[in-house]
Amino acid sequence: MPTKIHLIRHAQGEHNVTHNYAIRDAVLTAKGKEQCRALRAAFPHHNDVDIVFASPLRRTIQTAALSLGPALSRKDVQFVLHPSLQEVGDMGSDTGIADTADDFKGLLPDLFAEDDLDFDIGKVDAALVTKGWNSNQGYFAYEKPAISKRAADFRNWLFQRPEAQVVLVTHGAIAHFLTEDWDVEDPMLGTAYKNCEHREFIFTPESTAEDAHVTETAESKARRGPRGPESDPHVLDEMKTMQDEAKSEEQ
Repeated sequence: MPTKIHLIRHAQGEHNVTHNYAIRDAVLTAKGKEQCRALRAAFPHHNDVDIVFASPLRRTIQTAALSLGPALSRKDVQFVLHPSLQEVGDMGSDTGIADTADDFKGLLPDLFAEDDLDFDIGKVDAALVTKGWNSNQGYFAYEKPAISKRAADFRNWLFQRPEAQVVLVTHGAIAHFLTEDWDVEDPMLGTAYKNCEHREFIFTPESTAEDAHVTETAESKARRGPRGPESDPHVLDEMKTMQDEAKSEEQ
């Protein structure tokens, strides 16, 4: 069982700025890469983390690689893509462009063509990325019961991992489901996580492999300070876009 979970939301993506959610598998902006460099300098656990898990979407892979380079440069630290960490929405920006693990072999070198990494990009392990992960249907549907189930399944799976400290690089809305931390009006429609924000969690004492739950550490809460919830309209804007498109088709 991990003793500490470092949860990081991805840095600023193209869709966050343009509000164009039709962009397939949106990548980071120049500002997003700057946010990664800032987190890289501020993150105090590069020598402590044992494994890095990231959503298979491009912006989360970029955020992990650019923010956690010193940790990933350590030979014993794995970099694993996990489909359950993908965002909750079903618009283009939240739909992965790579269908299977083999697709990442060609995608990743191009994704980092302009970046100097601290590690060999061949380290990225996409074995868990199987066909259908980006279908937005069934297990990965944009429906609250489906999202809640995959979040619970992931917690139970993570609880059984042997590593002491793990990093999860994911997305704002799914982060609320993963942590059951509802400091947002509706996680189906937005998030209280800032771009590139880092929070820390531990499993509750009552957790089991069949029913695992996490709680934010006191240090993490103190670092965030007393500010109130902030809403990122990402998923809400996606919903409005879908509604507008549906109205246009009807006319």
